[in-house]
Amino acid sequence: MAEPRPGLALRFQRRFLAARPLRSLPWPELEQSLRTAPDSALLADILHKTILHPLCVKYPPSAKYRRCFLTELIKKLESTAAEPLDELYEALADVLKEEESTHCYKNYLLPTGGCVSLSESAALISGGTTGLVTWEAALHLAQWALHNPGVFRDRTILELGSGIGFTGIAICKTCQPRTFIFSDCHPRVLRQLGENIRLNGFIPEPDVTWSIQTQSQGQQGEGENCQNPKVILAELDWGSVTETQLLGLRADVVIAADVVYDPEIILALIGMLQKLSTSRGDRKAPEVFIASTIRNPDTYQLFQAELDKVGIRWQTIPAHSSCNFLYDVQPDVTILQLFI
Repeated sequence: MAEPRPGLALRFQRRFLAARPLRSLPWPELEQSLRTAPDSALLADILHKTILHPLCVKYPPSAKYRRCFLTELIKKLESTAAEPLDELYEALADVLKEEESTHCYKNYLLPTGGCVSLSESAALISGGTTGLVTWEAALHLAQWALHNPGVFRDRTILELGSGIGFTGIAICKTCQPRTFIFSDCHPRVLRQLGENIRLNGFIPEPDVTWSIQTQSQGQQGEGENCQNPKVILAELDWGSVTETQLLGLRADVVIAADVVYDPEIILALIGMLQKLSTSRGDRKAPEVFIASTIRNPDTYQLFQAELDKVGIRWQTIPAHSSCNFLYDVQPDVTILQLFI
């Protein structure tokens, strides 16, 4: 019989250490025994008999409780002549990482059946960005799209600032677009976005250049099955993208949610919209819809003023007063249609 691979026993011990009901450990007897133990052999026996007991898996404690237990146990060992096991330090490190983790999974039920499953950050700001959570305007824009599927059916959609993908994935699952282009510029957001696209059963096109995208989309046939839209994940920086690259995307509809929240970002967004306007060539201008949560009226009015300044007309699209994807306070969300 082959010897077990190194590390298997350690992983086994960690697994059951994490599931141990810590309150059953006899603290007084343990402390007395540890003070007289010449080495950590007794500790190993305690871990085996107490922490690894099969019945302990029924009552998994919290990460905080496990951290307290491991910390106290290590302190008691360090106060004696016994040398703590490396496994204790490694298990403590794992628990600390677990406590610091802000990662979670969320399922958003769609009114048409099914759901959108997302890996999100539980913190509003994580990794230096706000793009790892789903914001309210994205939920409202998705609900509006579900009530207006004709805007997206059999068309190429470009989403600006896709974040972790809720709106785009919801549209792909319900509105039958021909092609959906998710875009963002933050590396961590793009990585999480790609994982969420795959999590929901879509496979992004292989990483290709803008010119290759232009060629492949130009060759699409009218009879392509829109039940399974072509999905592209693009790194798109509003400031550096060229008109030629935008022309290659051949977008029929452009959408964005919660991208009007900072005066500095507004100017880059306006510049991006101007590039879209001048890059369409002889094609019809794309329809543009931008959903915004009005947190600061001055910032939102600045956006409208900048649109007026460059000659981009806009109108407010009536939206539902409540959103099916929200169960608490309904924010003030407005959807603008822009004419570029």
